[in-house]
Amino acid sequence: MWRGKEFGRKEVERVVRINNRLGMHARAAGKLRNLASQYKSQIKVIKGKIEADAKSILGLMALEAHKGAELIFRARGEDAEQAVEALAELVKNRFGEDE
Repeated sequence: MWRGKEFGRKEVERVVRINNRLGMHARAAGKLRNLASQYKSQIKVIKGKIEADAKSILGLMALEAHKGAELIFRARGEDAEQAVEALAELVKNRFGEDE
């Protein structure tokens, strides 16, 4: 559920698949959180029935997103499109890792 001043703004969604060998481990989750924190929009990461704030490393770790896991990035706010595209690109590029 969206709250506060973000209510009523356009929602943007993007589906991605984790493709690096170690999945979204602590370092990768930190990179995702750091990138998400650069945006004003409210950003959620969804895996199955579990939903996490993209700006919370504990929430991201709770997703237990292993290799092959499908994630949904959902954002609402003035820079929502840019946010989901940047996060999707980070995942596509294996969080900047070789494997």
